[in-house]
Amino acid sequence: MAPEVFSEKINRRQFQPAPAKVVLPFRQNRNPTKETFEKISLKLREMDLPGIEFAEKYLSHLCSRNRRPNTLELNYTSIRMFLEFLKTKTVDCIEAVSRRDIEAFIEHEQDRGMKPMTVRGRLGLIKAFLRYLSEEGVVRHEVLSKRIGVKVPDALPKAIAPEDVRTLLSVIDNTRNRALVLMLLRTGMRIGELLALKIQDIDLREQKAFIHEARKTGVGRVVYFSADAKDALVAWLEQKDPREDVLAYGKKYESITYAAARTMFVRYLKKADLLHKGYTLHCLRHTFASELLNAGMRLECLQPLLGHTSVEVTRRYARLTDKTREEEYFRAMALIEKGEIHGNYRFDHRL
Repeated sequence: MAPEVFSEKINRRQFQPAPAKVVLPFRQNRNPTKETFEKISLKLREMDLPGIEFAEKYLSHLCSRNRRPNTLELNYTSIRMFLEFLKTKTVDCIEAVSRRDIEAFIEHEQDRGMKPMTVRGRLGLIKAFLRYLSEEGVVRHEVLSKRIGVKVPDALPKAIAPEDVRTLLSVIDNTRNRALVLMLLRTGMRIGELLALKIQDIDLREQKAFIHEARKTGVGRVVYFSADAKDALVAWLEQKDPREDVLAYGKKYESITYAAARTMFVRYLKKADLLHKGYTLHCLRHTFASELLNAGMRLECLQPLLGHTSVEVTRRYARLTDKTREEEYFRAMALIEKGEIHGNYRFDHRL
C-alpha cells in the first residue's frame, strides 16, 4: 500500500480540481547519465592527450553500467588531469605508463596543496581506469601489481554544537529553506538525497521518508523525521506548487543544485554569526548522528539510518560522542584534584 503522504488538510488543498498539469521541459523523461557522457565525449574529442580514446571508451563503459552523472564527471576530471600530467612528462601513449608515473602524479597533486582525501579519491579513480585498461590488455599488469596508496588523517566528524544549532535555526525565516535544513538535521540524509526526494516518498503520518537509492552507495533505506521537521514540511507543502513532484525546487521551477544549497546555508551561517566556525551542510548529518548516539541509540540502529554499508564507518561517531569515556575521565580527574591518589606510581609496560 502506498504511504499516506499528506495530512487531511493538505490532501483537501492539493487534490482539489485543478488545471491540467503542465509538463515543464526539465521534468520530461531524460537520461542524465547519457547526457553527461555525451557532453564529456565532445570535450574529450577536442583534446590532444595520450590515451584519450581509451578514456572515452572507459567512460562509455561506466555509462553503460548506469553510473551517476556525478560519478562520470569525477572520473572525467581525474583521468583528464592524469593524462595531462603524462603529457608534461613526455609519455606519448597510455600503453607506456608505469608505476613511477602514478607515484609522480600523486607527488604532483600533493605539491599543488591538494588535501589528502582529494588525492586519495583521484588516485582511486585513476587506478580503476588503469585496471580496466589492464583487463583490456592495454596497460601492463605490473603497473598495479603492488599497492599504491595515500595515507589520510583519521579525522573526527565535525558536528554543530547544540547552542549553535539553536542559533542557526532561529535565523532561518524562509519556509522552504527551514524545511530543508530541518530534514537534513533530523533524518541524516545526504544533501543529494534530500534534493532528489519526491513528495510521494514522504509519509507525514508515520514521519518517515523513503530513499529508494542512496546517492553514494546505491542502497535504499527508510529514514525518520521529528515533530519539528514535520511541522516545517507541512508549512512548506501548504505553500509549494502542488503540480511539482519534487520536495524542493528553485526559481522558475528549476532543480536546486548542491552549489545553490551550499550558498543558502552559508548565508544563514553569516546571519547567525557562525561562519568562522567552519560548519558545512554535511555537518548537519554529523550532528544528527552525534545527537542520536548521545541520546543512547546503538551503533547497529544508527548504521542503517545513515546508509552506511559498514558499521566501522558509523563507529567514527562513537569516538566523537563516547559518554562513558568522558564520565570515566572526569571521575578519575576529580579524585586526582582532591588529592585522593595515594602510593607510588607504577609503570605499565603496555603504555
